[in-house]
Amino acid sequence: MALPARSGYQRAMLAPLTILLPAIAFVTALISGIFGMAGGLVLMGALALLLPISAAFVTHGIIQIVSNGWRAWLNRRDIVWSVIGWYALASLVAALVFAGIAWIIAWVPPRPLVFVALGLVGLSVWLPAKRFALDARRPRHAFASGLLVTGTNLLAGVAGPLLDIFFVRTTLTRHQIVATKAFSQVFPHLAKIIVYGGPLVFAAGGAEMPWLAILLAIPLTLVGTRAGKAVLDRMTDTGFLGWTRWVVTLIGLAYLARGMTMMAG
Repeated sequence: MALPARSGYQRAMLAPLTILLPAIAFVTALISGIFGMAGGLVLMGALALLLPISAAFVTHGIIQIVSNGWRAWLNRRDIVWSVIGWYALASLVAALVFAGIAWIIAWVPPRPLVFVALGLVGLSVWLPAKRFALDARRPRHAFASGLLVTGTNLLAGVAGPLLDIFFVRTTLTRHQIVATKAFSQVFPHLAKIIVYGGPLVFAAGGAEMPWLAILLAIPLTLVGTRAGKAVLDRMTDTGFLGWTRWVVTLIGLAYLARGMTMMAG
């Protein structure tokens, strides 16, 4: 069977993506390996600039499943499984609801909205999380985090900082936080692949997907994640929490400005 035809734009972007995507994947996996998030924000923004939004969501989902899955495996002894169970159940519910809506009306968030949403997700680290008294170790809170994070992920492509709200009041160590968040994030990214990947493949035969670039990015994602863990092991819990907030804030401000500029034309 003949391969689906690519547009001129897709052909023009194919060669640069084969080089750019693996490099970006390594850097963002390194960042996530250290802070447990932020890398996903950077990767999603880059993909939203380089690819059609549906393809960006699916590509991001594939790479982030590898990155988060590998990070979770490296820290597997620190995963808090009681959190994972409730989170996964809520993620499934959110994915089914969103898939039903998205497939019926064939809606994909426009590029400016994605950047604004990414910016707001980044700035969410400044929400007064301690006042909410949320703790991912509580079943109801773990379930709520799965609904919120998966739903936001399906709109913005990433929602790591929102997940962090449920770990602010916890007594977990930095390794337990990174390990549990890493494994839980596999579910929203899988939801993105299912919701956006199905229509993308049926409509265009997957022609918009940079498959070679993704294949090359996967091993570099593993290397970046492993290098990030080495840095994490040398940080203190206080330093970890402080640096995470400021890194994500700067990324969020950049995306918010980009999205508002695009909306203004």
